[in-house]
Amino acid sequence: MLPGLRQGQEKMSKSDPESAIFMEDTQADVNAKIKRAYCPPQIIEGNPVLEYARYLVLPRIQRLNITRRLQDGGNTTYRGWEALREDYQAGRLHPGDLKPAVASALNEILEPVRRHFKENEEARDLLARVKKYRRGGGSTSKK
Repeated sequence: MLPGLRQGQEKMSKSDPESAIFMEDTQADVNAKIKRAYCPPQIIEGNPVLEYARYLVLPRIQRLNITRRLQDGGNTTYRGWEALREDYQAGRLHPGDLKPAVASALNEILEPVRRHFKENEEARDLLARVKKYRRGGGSTSKK
């Protein structure tokens, strides 16, 4: 299980929607959540942004594209966890460069899901029921 996006959260919490990325989050939601996420410089352990990169981004799309100014190291692409970990821990990769890259990659991963919910009426209805249940409007008792 992935950690929550806030400091000290060992796992994501559905009671704190800001602590996790959900499949129905908009591109703006993902960008904002990752931007606010706990991501201490050069710290690997307990860093949720690195966990998302390690366990979601790299296995799914096999790359993490960092876009930054030449004086900040220039653009680079990570294709594996070890190089990403080493550069982050050494301070060669800053949270301000990591976060937008992870947000962009997560949005790339989520785009087909968003499109499915937008284009498929049955999927849209199911998502609406899930959202209603999450807000406490659903019932677990059978009638």
